[in-house]
Parts: sequence; C-alpha cells; structure tokens
Amino acid sequence: MELIGPYLIACALLVVAGLSKAVRPADTARALGALVPIGVAPLVVLVRVGSVAEAAVGSAALIVPGPITALAVAVSYAAFAVTVGLVRSRGGAMASCGCFGTPDTPATALHVVVNAGLALSAAAVAVSLPSGTIVSVLGHQPLHGLPLVAVSALGTWLCYLAVAVLADLEAARRLTGVSLARVGPPGRTLR
Repeated sequence: MELIGPYLIACALLVVAGLSKAVRPADTARALGALVPIGVAPLVVLVRVGSVAEAAVGSAALIVPGPITALAVAVSYAAFAVTVGLVRSRGGAMASCGCFGTPDTPATALHVVVNAGLALSAAAVAVSLPSGTIVSVLGHQPLHGLPLVAVSALGTWLCYLAVAVLADLEAARRLTGVSLARVGPPGRTLR
C-alpha cells in the first residue's frame, strides 16, 4: 500500500494532538466557541472527551490498520478540515486552533490542506488495506518497515511544524510587519 506512510503520519498526529488537547483543552474550547456558542466551560468538557476519543482512534488505527480504523481516521481529518475551513471563512481571527493544546496557533489555509490530504490518504487506505496489525503491515515492507517508520516519524514532525510552528511564525511576521523579501544594496529590494 503506497499511502501507508501518510496514513501512519495521520494516526500519529491524532495521538499526539488528542493527548495534548486532553491535557490542555481550553485553547481548543475557545477556538470552537466561534462555531458553537455554548460557553467555554461546557466546551472544555466536550473537547477533553473528544480529545481522548481522538487519541483512541489514532492509537487503534496505528495498532490495527484496516478499513474500519482507516475510515475513522479519514472521517476525523475531514471533520477537522471542515471545522478549520468554517472558522476561517467566518472572517474572524481565530486566536488558536488548539490542535496541539497550545495557545495562539492560528489556523491557516495550509492547515486545511494538510487535514484534507490526510483524510484522503486515510480514505484510500480504508478502501485498499486488508485488516491486520501494524506488525503484519510492516512485515511486508523493506527491512521490516524500519525505513517506513523512520520516514513516517519525520513526516509527522514536518506536519506538526507546518500546522503549528509555521502558523506561529507567519502570525508573528504579520504582527511585526517584517517582509520576507530579501533586501539588497540600500534602497533596492531583491525578489
């Protein structure tokens, strides 16, 4: 299965983000307040419960990849993409997407694209991967899946950076008014 790498990335991100939000649900609750105006306190409880479920889905899908667990991952990421897209379309500044339980991480268009891409890869896995365990999946890979696991770990880190850290840097750049254009000799901007 060619898309097992992005699928593993999707599962790992669900586990990390779910556990992070379970520990620190307030930022996600505030972010969701723009969509669900029931107050932050009830949303904190809902976010904590949803985050535990998110981590459970990611863990189950990682340990026992198959059509049902892959479909659950695909549905999760599709819901995330729609949610972030809705909040962005409302035009208000979203103080934090809260994806990793950290404050002040603005949701970006890249965030929507990453979520949609992970949803599509998980859907493809749901359609094409027979049920089994991660051991059986890795057993069919070169070197018993070691390169796949290494590249998937790197991909997980890069997705985290793209969704969380890059968004922070972009927001800071906008606040400071710093341009990304290179400046050449005095008075001349290079592109």
